Amino acid sequence: MEFQHAPGRYFLEDDAGTLIAEVTYQPIDDGQNVVIDHTFVDPSLRGQGVAGQLVAAVVNEARATGKKIEPLCTFARHEFDTKPEYADVLRPVPED
Repeated sequence: MEFQHAPGRYFLEDDAGTLIAEVTYQPIDDGQNVVIDHTFVDPSLRGQGVAGQLVAAVVNEARATGKKIEPLCTFARHEFDTKPEYADVLRPVPED
């Protein structure tokens, strides 16, 4: 599946231009890293691995640009918790 890309998001629209899948991420640490703050997949696409592919797109971009990711949204957090191969781009959370 090939997603469209715009600054801060990867997304998919149907033929009518309706948003059917999206992951959004924002720069943090003065642009050195990013935070994934939202994932959305239309019910018609659920169960097909689309959300995981969206998170993977952000992971690949982070690897290419040397950034780390803080996964804030529930789905992204789950992906990082269950995919040890993402450890290289996981941003360490500072201890309080």
